[in-house]
Amino acid sequence: MNRTTEGSPNPGSTVTVAPSGAAAITRRDLHFAIDDVDLKHWHGDGTSVSQFYNAMSLFFPEGEQFFIDSVRHYRERITDPALLADIKGFIGQEAMHGREHRAYNARLAEQGYDAELLEARALSLLNFARQHLPPIHHLAATIALEHFTAILADVLLREPRLTAGADPRMAALWRWHAVEETEHKAVAFDVFRAITRGSVRGYVLRCTVMVSVSIRFLWQTARTHYHLIRQDGEHRNLRGWLRLMNHLWGRPGLLRRIVLPWLAYFRPGFHPWQHDNRALLEGWQPVSVARNLPRAA
Repeated sequence: MNRTTEGSPNPGSTVTVAPSGAAAITRRDLHFAIDDVDLKHWHGDGTSVSQFYNAMSLFFPEGEQFFIDSVRHYRERITDPALLADIKGFIGQEAMHGREHRAYNARLAEQGYDAELLEARALSLLNFARQHLPPIHHLAATIALEHFTAILADVLLREPRLTAGADPRMAALWRWHAVEETEHKAVAFDVFRAITRGSVRGYVLRCTVMVSVSIRFLWQTARTHYHLIRQDGEHRNLRGWLRLMNHLWGRPGLLRRIVLPWLAYFRPGFHPWQHDNRALLEGWQPVSVARNLPRAA
């Protein structure tokens, strides 16, 4: 059954959309066996592309905890049993993401990268927000970044070329993360809508924060990526840069393909499940490269 959500900046206006629980939110306790993966070379498109994904991973443990805290802060004000169940699933999934990316980042440190320094930069940025911005801004940043990760996840699940030639264990980890980001993509958004009641102020806040966090996320990812490839001595490798630009903006074009979905966020009546991509989840099963699953014959 669809939930009627206040989907426009006019308080009395509503739009009927799929509920946040349009996809079942399943907490999967998976451990990915990446201990012996060469994280410099795991992607089929080379070192620069490998390090782009590695750079994103360095933000996730602290980022996922920030998301959990932002949603948990408002949980007691939510009365809808379905949304409360979704919040529980959201927190469970994000906790698993944080744990597995912390292990991923530990492997980066073991292989000689400045993972702790780079994670500390992310934590410093989030702590600044915690100390200087009110909780509703934390939630607005969460829904913006949840949309950003959800549209990246959509492209990753729909475009097999993005992980072509990748180590299957790393491809599985990123696809697992993408599946769960898709399942819970509307939970924080629905909490925000419940708290702001579809007000003009809430609409303006979510839009302005989206612009701010998108710039910061892309800048920090680029900065972290450059730090990693400089450690590799690959920062002057023109061929590597060209392969990265093609991966992000050419074909398959990870970032090129999120531009229109990113812009959709600014519609007054936007809701994440207006883009119903549940078909990408059908038939997905955890793969045998997770430690607590039997390996395929």
